[in-house]
Amino acid sequence: MRIMGLDFGSKTVGVAVSDPLGIIATGVEIIRREKEDKLRQTLARIEALVVEYEVDRIVLGFPKHMNDSEGDRVEKTKAFQESLERRTGLPVILWDERLTTVAADKTMMEVGIRREDRKKYVDKIAATFILQGYMDSLANSSDKEA
Repeated sequence: MRIMGLDFGSKTVGVAVSDPLGIIATGVEIIRREKEDKLRQTLARIEALVVEYEVDRIVLGFPKHMNDSEGDRVEKTKAFQESLERRTGLPVILWDERLTTVAADKTMMEVGIRREDRKKYVDKIAATFILQGYMDSLANSSDKEA
């Protein structure tokens, strides 16, 4: 089974999926919507990807502020988490996403993607970083137990 990583934004959701062994995260797509509160098609697409990739859990980026406080996006993310759990029947784990968009942007800069083209990829790459961070933490915790 695989793990899905999501970077939930106001008009986009970046999607990444792990390999079957849960070692490598790969960006899959960016789901776009016209209005922030219109999630039906977004949830349907995520559900289809869950089936296609045989996902058994979802990791959702949790947008806390750098000072560890929670803002408006946190409430929307928690509501999205509940919707995902109801729709897919899967556990949805919240994962600290601070600096993932910054890291994604820096990575694209380093590989030479032009500034005006970065918006096309940033959410998918951020989802990949969220998922990879979660999987790395699992690997590190099992290394310590061994």
